[in-house]
Amino acid sequence: MAQFVPPVSIHTLTHTAPGLVIHYPQVYGLINPGAEEAINRSIIVQIQDMQREQQQIQTGTNPQTTGTFEIKTNERGILSLVLTNYTYSEPMAHGHTVTKGLTFSTATGKSYALSDLFRPGSSYQAVLAAEVNRQIKERGIPVLESGPVTVSPNQDFYLADKSLVIFYPLYAITPYYVGFPMFPISVYDLLGMAPENGLLSDLAGDVA
Repeated sequence: MAQFVPPVSIHTLTHTAPGLVIHYPQVYGLINPGAEEAINRSIIVQIQDMQREQQQIQTGTNPQTTGTFEIKTNERGILSLVLTNYTYSEPMAHGHTVTKGLTFSTATGKSYALSDLFRPGSSYQAVLAAEVNRQIKERGIPVLESGPVTVSPNQDFYLADKSLVIFYPLYAITPYYVGFPMFPISVYDLLGMAPENGLLSDLAGDVA
């Protein structure tokens, strides 16, 4: 039985500058100050990385950037969120959006890559890729390449509604107009590959 852990308290902060408005989350009030600092630092670093990526793509003049976020899971010692950054610069044909998922243990502040959710040596990449390709076919999602889509150890993801949601950047596997293809997979289908004390097990478990 999973131990009850209260949701994390979150402020929305806003960073503004000429042509720039970024709303982002800041956690506060955690029992472990080191975890709180690590989570907030990881969020800032990710936003800065996203801005640098945008600058390499939107190379026109007078760039206008808007940043937002969504909290996907905030329970059972898990905080999973999505950061989104949209930039348009003249005279580009259209703006560009960068979306990144961040998932943390609120007890330790550890940031989880996809590979961290599974036991070493498990076939999670093949299992996830098979499910992604099944959904592509079932949902009729247009893809750029004829071969099967793969899943990497550092694949973008978030946790929400007892699901692991795999997603891909713009242009990675689909045309621009498709946006960000999202592939939800029930955590219950993945528990056989997850450690017993891992995030997937915590998310799936019953609260005492």
